[in-house]
Amino acid sequence: MRGRFEQLKRALRGDDLHAWLYHGKTSWLQLTWFLLLLGTLAWLDGSTQFIWLVPPFAATLSILLLLPQAPIAQPIPVVVGPTLGACVGTAVALFVHGPIYAVLVAGLMLWALPLLKVYHPPGIALSMYPLMLHTSVWFPLVVVFPFTIVAVATCTLLSRVSKAWPDYPVTLRR
Repeated sequence: MRGRFEQLKRALRGDDLHAWLYHGKTSWLQLTWFLLLLGTLAWLDGSTQFIWLVPPFAATLSILLLLPQAPIAQPIPVVVGPTLGACVGTAVALFVHGPIYAVLVAGLMLWALPLLKVYHPPGIALSMYPLMLHTSVWFPLVVVFPFTIVAVATCTLLSRVSKAWPDYPVTLRR
């Protein structure tokens, strides 16, 4: 216990502050990829009947870029977590809407996604969208699923062809 207290004191003084800070860098290629994918969603948002540009997508791209080795950045959680969250939110939105129901669905997803081993934080946020924004019943399948597939596929491809891109995804171990 005393060691933890000393560690906290050093961190508050700034001695260990660097350990708490992110030290990665974003390349021009990564920034271009990020802006291109979000820009495409912004263009689609004004040209179709669906809501495309949602903040959790920017969070997903940030996780893929800045935390590519983290479990929450791996392909299965990135695709299944948000799609499942949006599906559950859409199913509940068939019966009710509003912030209280959105909070309850978010709590349900916070419990369910880690239990199913597909925890991806934007999946929780995406579970709330149908309850708050009255999205189409096709939102999970027409918007969320394709976006996550494109994000994972392009991130994987760029990881293979560019030295400026971090290795992605993590190699599976037996």
